[in-house]
Amino acid sequence: MPVLGPIKRNELIRNLKKLGFEGPLAGGNHQYMIRGNLKLHIPNPHHGDISKGLLSRILKQAGIEKSEWEGL
Repeated sequence: MPVLGPIKRNELIRNLKKLGFEGPLAGGNHQYMIRGNLKLHIPNPHHGDISKGLLSRILKQAGIEKSEWEGL
């Protein structure tokens, strides 16, 4: 069960796939993942761990509740 805190990029991708996202796909300056009509940009791989704040913003854009994320 992932905690809402710093996370590695590959863990973020793995968990988003569990929630129905496909990708990552190449596009512009950032890769993105898709679920239905939603296109979610994900951070570049060379910036280290994803902070709690950035993770919160990503989940908000994806429409994922904290309880849903922590319930994985």
